[in-house]
Amino acid sequence: MARMKMIDSDDLLEKMLKNKSFAKEYKALEKEFELAKEVIALRIKANLTQAQLAKLAGTSQPAIARLESGLYTNLTLSFLRKIGDALGVSPQVHFRKIA
Repeated sequence: MARMKMIDSDDLLEKMLKNKSFAKEYKALEKEFELAKEVIALRIKANLTQAQLAKLAGTSQPAIARLESGLYTNLTLSFLRKIGDALGVSPQVHFRKIA
């Protein structure tokens, strides 16, 4: 039986960003995925699965998966507070001038 080779996601992203078309699209969406990346990093640091985080936050694993995918819709501050409480952090919302 052949073994699958594991690929580090950071290494893969670095390779993909060498493609100018991909890099342009990635940069355009980067701000939308900042929150998702932050939640993933906090969850991993806490050594939690999506299901464990969901249970602590009083939500479902698919809701955590949507949040971590960056494809969330109708995201509420109340939901972010639940996630933050479960991870021992608090969300902060800011407005910044568009460059």
